[in-house]
Amino acid sequence: MIQIKKYAAIDIGSNAMRLLITNIVEQKDKEAQFNKSALIRVPIRLGQDAFTVGEISGENIERMVDAMKAFKLLMKVYKVEKYMACATSAMREAYNGKEVTEIIKKKADIKIDIIDGKKEAAIIASSDLHQFIKTNENYLYVDVGGGSTEFSLFSNGKMVVSKSFKNGTVRLLNNMVNDVVWQEIEKWIKTNTEGIDDIILIGSGGNINKTFKLSGKAQEKPLSYKYLKSQFDYLNSLTYEQRIAELGLNTDRADVIIPALTIYLRAMRWSGAKNIYVPKIGLSDGIVKAMYYQMI
Repeated sequence: MIQIKKYAAIDIGSNAMRLLITNIVEQKDKEAQFNKSALIRVPIRLGQDAFTVGEISGENIERMVDAMKAFKLLMKVYKVEKYMACATSAMREAYNGKEVTEIIKKKADIKIDIIDGKKEAAIIASSDLHQFIKTNENYLYVDVGGGSTEFSLFSNGKMVVSKSFKNGTVRLLNNMVNDVVWQEIEKWIKTNTEGIDDIILIGSGGNINKTFKLSGKAQEKPLSYKYLKSQFDYLNSLTYEQRIAELGLNTDRADVIIPALTIYLRAMRWSGAKNIYVPKIGLSDGIVKAMYYQMI
């Protein structure tokens, strides 16, 4: 006898917003199964507002309200019984972030939690990440977003240390990450991975997922540093328009993919990692699991 629960997660990022609807299949004496039912991505680049002028614009507030109304209707159609909406870096830093959440609650009847970088990293870590973490290996987990990047070090199957840095794709596009931030990241990675041999990188985020998809590799296979660097050089040699026309990248992916790969490549170089694994995980997956296991 099986029971099916329907949960939804809304991830309000700096580059895009996502609605993930998941079927949770429960069976007696078996671990719950999490099956993706639908994933809807809306390209509202809130970071462009938040990181350059410090507030979410009136136009983007309206777009957010419309998107949230649509998400609310979709959750109703899918008969979602429980949901959680989390906003990250852009909404954290916009001085009108709290005001925007109040507008959305009033107009779209969706409650949004603005979470800090530490909680963001913890939620992502509660996703399927444990399935990829072997107790006899050492991993540096890197989640690149539009406004921030979360780094987590795993050893002996457990998270040892985690830190969020204000370095993301939308910030890099707007030349808002200075050398000091890069130096802090380099120092943090080198300090925390010192003396650790054969460290493996795990990458998450829309850009590394897209890069992995372009590689055509099987899901459980890693990408080498050499491959990632050659792919970066190739993408960088194309114009923004060519990336859209020739590779089929979305308009809001074709520009941020370059700064994203820069972060992953530097993380690999500074940690000495030769390979990067790209499991299909992210904040929205983590939210669903954290809700189900009552971790949030």
